[in-house]
Amino acid sequence: MASPLDRTDGPTGSVVARLDRPRSDERTRLAVVADPHLSTEASGTSKLFERTEEHVAAAVADAAERDADALLSVGDITKDGEPWNFDRFDELIADLDVPFYSVPGNHDVPKAGYDHENLPMAAFAERYTPDGQGFPFHVAVGGIDVIGVNTAGTEEWLYDSHAGTVPEEQLAELDDLLAAAETPLVLAHHNLPAMSEQVHDHRDLAEPDMFVPPEMDDPEPFVETLERHDTPLLLTGHLHMPSAAEQGSVRGLMMPTTCSFPQGYCLVDVGPEGTEVRFVPVADFDGMVVGHRERSTDSVTARGLTAMAAARLAQFPLVEE
Repeated sequence: MASPLDRTDGPTGSVVARLDRPRSDERTRLAVVADPHLSTEASGTSKLFERTEEHVAAAVADAAERDADALLSVGDITKDGEPWNFDRFDELIADLDVPFYSVPGNHDVPKAGYDHENLPMAAFAERYTPDGQGFPFHVAVGGIDVIGVNTAGTEEWLYDSHAGTVPEEQLAELDDLLAAAETPLVLAHHNLPAMSEQVHDHRDLAEPDMFVPPEMDDPEPFVETLERHDTPLLLTGHLHMPSAAEQGSVRGLMMPTTCSFPQGYCLVDVGPEGTEVRFVPVADFDGMVVGHRERSTDSVTARGLTAMAAARLAQFPLVEE
C-alpha cells in the first residue's frame, strides 16, 4: 500500500500498522493521543507526572506541524479528573488550528475514594465532544466519521470501578450513528477482550504475579454492534502501549501513552489505499531511557506492561495488510 504520509517534510515515525480499511477518497490525517495523565502538582511513578505537561506540549506541537485535520484523545487526559488539570490541558491545546475531541478514560471520571471534586461529566462533554453532543458523539473529520463512546463511567455508573462497559442507552445511539456513517472510526478508552487477553497471555508466559488492569464488563453487545455495521477500526488506550488485535471482524488498535514508556502519540492517515498508522515519540533518547527505567521498576505489573510495550515496538509494523 502506498504511503499517504505526504504532507510533511519531517521524520514521520515508525509504522504501527498498514490496514486495508478504513478507506476514504479524501485524504484525512488524525493525530491521536492516549493516556496523557496530565498533572500539574504530582511527580514520580511510572507515569512520570512531572513530565506530563512537557509530553502533551510536544505531541500538540508535533501534530500541528504535520497538518493533522483533528487531534483526538482516547481518554485519561488527567491524573484523576482534577478540574485544574483539565484547565492546564486546555491551555496546552489552545493554539491548535484544528478541533480536539475526546472520550473519557477511567481516570477522568468521578470515582469513589478521590479526595477532590472531579470535573463533572457534563462539563467534560461540553468541552470535548462536538457541539457538546455527549456520548456517543459523531463528527465528520475530512472523509472520516469519528464516533466516540464513553466506556469509563459517570457519577451514576462505574463509580466504584475502573472497569469499562457500554451502557444500553449508548448502544442504541451507537447503532443509529454507525448505520448512518459512511466511513466510521470509533474511539473508546477500554479495550476489547482480544486485546485484554494479551495481558493474560503475557502474565502466564512471563509475569505470573502481575495484576491484570481493569477490563471491559459485558463487552459482547458492544462488539456485536460494531460487527453488525462492519466497523473497520476501533482505537483504544488504557494499557499504555501500542498493540493490535481482532475481535471477530473488528480491528482494534491500542494507542501508546504520552506519559509513560513508550512516550508517544500516533498519526492515523486514511486515504484511497487504506489506513497507515505511525508512532511518533514525544521524548528524546534519554527521556525514553528514563521512561523505561521508571516503568520497569515501578511494580511487577508495570514491569510486565513495559516488557509488552517493548516487544511490540520491536515487532513494528504490528499489522501489514
